[in-house]
Amino acid sequence: MMKPGLVLLSGLLSFAAVSGGRAQHSFRPEWAVGASGGVTFSSVGFSPKVQEDMLRGYLGGLTLRWITEKSLGLQVELNFKQQGWKENFDELDVPEDANYRFQRRMNYVELPFMTHIYFGGDRIRFFVNLGPQAGFLLGERTEENLNGATPQNINSQHTMPADKRFEWGIGGGPGLELRTPVGYFLLEGRYYYALSDFYNTRHQDVFSKASSQVISARLTWLVPFR
Repeated sequence: MMKPGLVLLSGLLSFAAVSGGRAQHSFRPEWAVGASGGVTFSSVGFSPKVQEDMLRGYLGGLTLRWITEKSLGLQVELNFKQQGWKENFDELDVPEDANYRFQRRMNYVELPFMTHIYFGGDRIRFFVNLGPQAGFLLGERTEENLNGATPQNINSQHTMPADKRFEWGIGGGPGLELRTPVGYFLLEGRYYYALSDFYNTRHQDVFSKASSQVISARLTWLVPFR
């Protein structure tokens, strides 16, 4: 029930924003285009559970924003994003001198389609972006020193590449925008929850769940045009 609930929540918020925006006085639309960059902290929701820490990665891409109504707009992005997982062996029964390390870095190109809701004046604004996004796995890389050891309760992920390249989910978060004569500068935090799994999750497969979760912080520079 969790995944349909997230989709329904996103739809209701987007509908409420659109309805509220249309009730405002007439507003001159605004287009802006620019670039963003930032850092990601990701993990994977495995079932059965795998002991993890957050994996740090990077993101960057292009942004197109259309302010359609007062306090309301649409934002489309095309990003390169790193995500994956890093395993934590500290709480496991492993030799103290083993110093095991395992992490899987997955590189995606993603396309978020966000509802942009903002509050504030002509110089400083607070905003929330929320909406669905789709991604495609370009490649993955493993860094490890296990040398065949099996310290986790489940260790199949150490040698399993992703079964599915296409990913989709929902993301959103708050931000602050500073509007200057040389463009708009946006500082934003965002949380992404994948509603799909990158491993096969049928009854006979190793995992019944393998979905990504990503927290990101990004800085965006937008230049308005008409």
